[in-house]
Amino acid sequence: MPDMKKSILILITIMIFGSVHSQKAPSVVPSVDLNRYKGVWYEIARLPNFFERKLKCTSATYTLRDDGKITVLNKGNYLTDPKKSTSSKGVAWIPDKNSPAKLKVQFFWPFSGDYWIMELDKEYRYVLVGDPSAKYLWILAREKKMDESTYRMLLRKAIDNGYDVKSIIRVEQDCN
Repeated sequence: MPDMKKSILILITIMIFGSVHSQKAPSVVPSVDLNRYKGVWYEIARLPNFFERKLKCTSATYTLRDDGKITVLNKGNYLTDPKKSTSSKGVAWIPDKNSPAKLKVQFFWPFSGDYWIMELDKEYRYVLVGDPSAKYLWILAREKKMDESTYRMLLRKAIDNGYDVKSIIRVEQDCN
């Protein structure tokens, strides 16, 4: 567990200090129903990042809290020993109710990062998430596998939003 916490702290620092640039901000969906968004999401693909570099079978579980915030529990298994796992717990919130798809996520106070929902299936089966720097990108789904046409559509949406997806990693979801 300490490895993931350290990695997430480094990520948040990079997101805060590395997000100042001239790129156009990604577009986001107009609305998000957090009651439908909550639950488990499996990571289908991601841009390479420091804090997940040794992981596969990664997932995020979102739980609504009484204070209106969201508890975030990220989990993953190690590539070198898939029977071993790590997790990190954080909190997310919507800082501006007029932009419900632009969330903030915090794993270590006082650092927080952007979690922008750029594409969301109307049935909440898949989602494309990124940040304004275009350095962080995730394709998540309710199932461990995604059909190729949906995956390609989400990659096109990411490219349209300024992301370079040449180095995208398809995440193995073969753990029990």
